[in-house]
Amino acid sequence: MTSIMRQEINQIPAVASDLLVKSQGAIEAAGAALRERDPAVVVTIARGSSDHAAHFLKYAIELELGIPVASIGPSLSSIYDAPLRLERAAAIAVSQSGASPDIVSLARSAKAGGALTIALANTVPSPLADAATMAIDIQAGPEIAVAATKSFVNSIVTGLAILAAWKKDDGLQKAVSDLPQYFEKALSLDWSQLVAPLATCDSLYMLGRGPSLAIASEAALKCKETCELHAEAYSSAEVLHGPVSLVAADFPIIAFAARDKAEASVAETASKLVDKNAAIYLTSSLGHGPKSLPVVETGHPLTDALCLIIPYYGMVETLSLRRGFNPDKPAALKKVTETR
Repeated sequence: MTSIMRQEINQIPAVASDLLVKSQGAIEAAGAALRERDPAVVVTIARGSSDHAAHFLKYAIELELGIPVASIGPSLSSIYDAPLRLERAAAIAVSQSGASPDIVSLARSAKAGGALTIALANTVPSPLADAATMAIDIQAGPEIAVAATKSFVNSIVTGLAILAAWKKDDGLQKAVSDLPQYFEKALSLDWSQLVAPLATCDSLYMLGRGPSLAIASEAALKCKETCELHAEAYSSAEVLHGPVSLVAADFPIIAFAARDKAEASVAETASKLVDKNAAIYLTSSLGHGPKSLPVVETGHPLTDALCLIIPYYGMVETLSLRRGFNPDKPAALKKVTETR
């Protein structure tokens, strides 16, 4: 029987297409509002997979516009009740449910502190949508499996579309509009070579740099959620500053490298780790020694990075079943996590 998680992964191209049609007006309005505000800084508000989506958008905004982006801890508002001074800022809040009290509280506080606050949510209307200056429905549709997949992808697609409208970047706009067809291609990629070594291991590392580090973080979370497998994400630069000490023979490492300026750096680190007889898998042909994972090349570094998560999602769903778990209902987790 096909899992709900697998069904939702397969829906990614269609829901991305729906988003780009149904939320186009709201995306254009958000881009125009950001252009008018011309913020000196952008802050993000999110947890879990949504925070990984926000991390991806952090790199995208910094790379494309040179505006610094920082994540704000929701406890500043929900626990500490600390007022924020964000008169020259924009805030982006990301949430699948739009219901977690601490996320809603911080979005409300950011708006009260003067920020143009934009909510990216899969539930509109919702408390988060009400708390923000403006809200955009990411149009991922009902997501039943506990582990977020299509809502993670559509959150990033929404953010990239807003960025393209904000910057008036025709190249990025085209790359985003072409994503549904590239997502279809990514679904057909075979990463099954990872299943056997990960089925019996106790721990692994995910590596990335720039936007692909956000993808590595999301990949590590999915290992924990669906497979009860310990995984940690590191920058390909940071892994050599301590974590490499745990790498021994057959230790699995997945290195996510997009077709961008960081690709050679990620590949170089992955190649160095081969000397420790680790089991290295790399999404690039630039490495010397790692096993290659197939990728989709979209023609834009940001959309290249995003496409890396889709074949991984397919693999990790298979891995969950192989390890004897139900990928739709991980133990001790629920779909909407309400933290304060």
